Amino acid sequence: MKKLNPLSWLLPVFALIVLSTGCMKDNITKTYQIMTPVYADKAEVFANIKSGPAQTMTKAGKIFIRGNYLFINELDKGVHIYDNANPTNPRAVAFIRIPGNIEVAVSGHYLYADMYTDMVTIDIADPLQAKLVDTSFAVFPERAYENGFAPDNSKIIVDWIIKDTTITIDGSTAGIYPGGCPNCSYYAVPAAQDKANYVPGIAGSMARFVIVNKYLYAVNNASLLVYDINNEANPVRKSQQFLRWPIETIYPFRNNLFIGSTSGMFIFNIDNPVEPEEVSSFSHASACDPVVSDGDYAFVTLRSGGACAGNSNQLDVVDVSTLVHPELIKIYPMTGPNGLGKDGNLLFICDGTDGVKVYDAENVYDLKMINRIRDIDAYDVIPWANRLLVSASEGIMQYDYSDPLNIQLLSTIRTSGK
Repeated sequence: MKKLNPLSWLLPVFALIVLSTGCMKDNITKTYQIMTPVYADKAEVFANIKSGPAQTMTKAGKIFIRGNYLFINELDKGVHIYDNANPTNPRAVAFIRIPGNIEVAVSGHYLYADMYTDMVTIDIADPLQAKLVDTSFAVFPERAYENGFAPDNSKIIVDWIIKDTTITIDGSTAGIYPGGCPNCSYYAVPAAQDKANYVPGIAGSMARFVIVNKYLYAVNNASLLVYDINNEANPVRKSQQFLRWPIETIYPFRNNLFIGSTSGMFIFNIDNPVEPEEVSSFSHASACDPVVSDGDYAFVTLRSGGACAGNSNQLDVVDVSTLVHPELIKIYPMTGPNGLGKDGNLLFICDGTDGVKVYDAENVYDLKMINRIRDIDAYDVIPWANRLLVSASEGIMQYDYSDPLNIQLLSTIRTSGK
């Protein structure tokens, strides 16, 4: 089974293969994966940020649930909207085309999504008639292009043409980058209600947007940004705090934000919602690091390999009952964990090729795996009211875990994988 690597979705990856070698004075043949951007005028792109016909999902990304609707990111393409009133038969109702989209969150009748470096606000009061109402600029400034590629800033990249190209270069002056393609890129850097009848806005553990009350908190690679969305149609940036790089995820619990980075976890208090205050931090080995919390404990998965670096594949359980002094109390080995979620005493962990592991977490010193969802390569999960929503390389699955020892598949939204 092909291993799901969310970063590989986000990055047009630089590929370098030496096909023949000799001494440095000989010619060297190399094959590169060259990506040529497809541009569209900004006015055209903005005009097309609206509801369009439902489309087949190619690569599922991050997920957000609110009420009877699922909002599913199609990586770098936009957002699929599904009517999920019947979880056994989710119905695709619309697709909103948003170039460069990775993140999605919803408050009231408004959807917030990134578009490369910017954030767009979309009125979805009628999901079939969604329309762009606002744009916030430079929310994700790190999503720029490097290695000599200079995009046309008067336009927006809406697609990439990918082509393998073999060139022969003089071994005596061989460098990494071929020349003669000023419009090509060889590498890109992105950059208390009745639970059974009420579904609030919920994001997964891999989210970079979260909404608490009427504030949207966003993290880019190096900072925490706060937007006032009391007027949901017009987000207003209130503050920005620079954090230690690189930041990956953000998770809210009560009046605190748990922020994951490749080097540790940061806890911020938001009693003052526009000026979050750092309470404490917890350091760990270099690895990708989503985090969730139940208030007493934080659960942090560390994953190595690729862009995640390090060599740790584990679950860290951290005592955060005293927020100013987080304390590591237990480490559990994992295969290659991604996102995770917790509902009551149940802990769900996406663990690479091992599928989704389900733990009885009543005693955090002795987690007991009580079930496993096999044969899927899961990226993130959202558990809520005995229903588990899973984003995986195979698509979006929904399960009933009212009996955690006998988890039942309700439905699957399959991806085409193209």
